[in-house]
Amino acid sequence: MAGHSQFKNIMHKKGAADARRSKVFSKLAREITVAAKLGAPDPGMNPRLRLAIQNARAENMPKDNIERAIKKALGGDAESYEEVRYEGYGPGGAAVVVEALTDNRNRTASAVRSCFSKYGGALGETGSVSFMFDRVGQIVYPPEAGSADAMLEAAINAGADDVQSDENGHVITCGFTDLGDVAKNLEEALGEAETVKAVWQAQTTTELDEDKAATMMKLVSALDDDDDVQSVYSNFEVSDEVLEKLTAA
Repeated sequence: MAGHSQFKNIMHKKGAADARRSKVFSKLAREITVAAKLGAPDPGMNPRLRLAIQNARAENMPKDNIERAIKKALGGDAESYEEVRYEGYGPGGAAVVVEALTDNRNRTASAVRSCFSKYGGALGETGSVSFMFDRVGQIVYPPEAGSADAMLEAAINAGADDVQSDENGHVITCGFTDLGDVAKNLEEALGEAETVKAVWQAQTTTELDEDKAATMMKLVSALDDDDDVQSVYSNFEVSDEVLEKLTAA
């Protein structure tokens, strides 16, 4: 497992997820509001909203928070957010893609550029690193959803392209344009997934030593901590030995 997935696992083991819950809820609410504003407020008729609500539920976001985010879009008083993508290089030349929802491009660009500079990276132009990634759909199920063989069979029947299973769960990958249909088929067969979203999947990885990996984790954490940033992806990879050291640190 590489890059941001490794980072997420480390942060989860450190118990950081609970401390960041309020910020996570805020970002989920923003996505729900944007989805409801751009399409119908009914998740049954708005695939993006349906996925946003599903991901919010996976994080145990209260129902009241979800409904409030939808009502904010309907009330017409919601901020006007736009989707922006930033690309650049982190320590050791690892590629980084940052997705944001912002109501102020200048503020967000300045904050993202500052994070890259602080941790030895460099912000590039749009398209400077995204060609190293594929835009795909990713559906995640917990370990108890089934065995690796059972998940593989369900994924094939649902029209997915790949499944990666380990002790942390099952990560199912499909074509970006097929995400809605594959997620629906899997839900009928396996129940609701933990998360369903479009991601940037690295075509190749860049291995980092312990020092550079530690700095990269700080960069990703700083970007994640920004209120405007929704997702961060990187192609960095570390060895099991380095990962163990970083987890224990």
